[in-house]
Amino acid sequence: MTMTKKSKVLLFGIGNCGRADDGLGWAFLDKMKSQLPENYDYEYRYQLQIEDADLASQYDTVIFIDAHKHFFEGGFKYKRCFSKATNSFTTHELDPTTVLYLTESIFGKKPQAYILGINGEKYSLDMGLSDAAEQNLLKAISFFKEEILLQTVNVLS
Repeated sequence: MTMTKKSKVLLFGIGNCGRADDGLGWAFLDKMKSQLPENYDYEYRYQLQIEDADLASQYDTVIFIDAHKHFFEGGFKYKRCFSKATNSFTTHELDPTTVLYLTESIFGKKPQAYILGINGEKYSLDMGLSDAAEQNLLKAISFFKEEILLQTVNVLS
């Protein structure tokens, strides 16, 4: 991740805290928002929509944080995300690659983008995270603080 002193970063916390571990994206923002530097903004989303392409176009870096059912070694995965035109029967729910494609094709902007996927295991109608999801969340937060925020602080110093 390349940043300068003026880099603007947007965190999209995606999920639904009423569906147990699906709320991992929101839980991440809840725990991190008070610790974010001034150049970071955050948004809570149930799902990504076309309007999010406009918002993403205003940032240098966009990070999508969401729960994942796929198993990741260590409980989470942080990876680069690239724009891609996808076919969908609805514009009600978009994936991050499509939001980036719209950001590029409509607004002519191409922010660096990443996905922070955090493993969950329980997605029923229930409040609160499972013990496993809570542990994975803590691991993802630790990684984020050490690898992402620390880089931002060093650049801004």
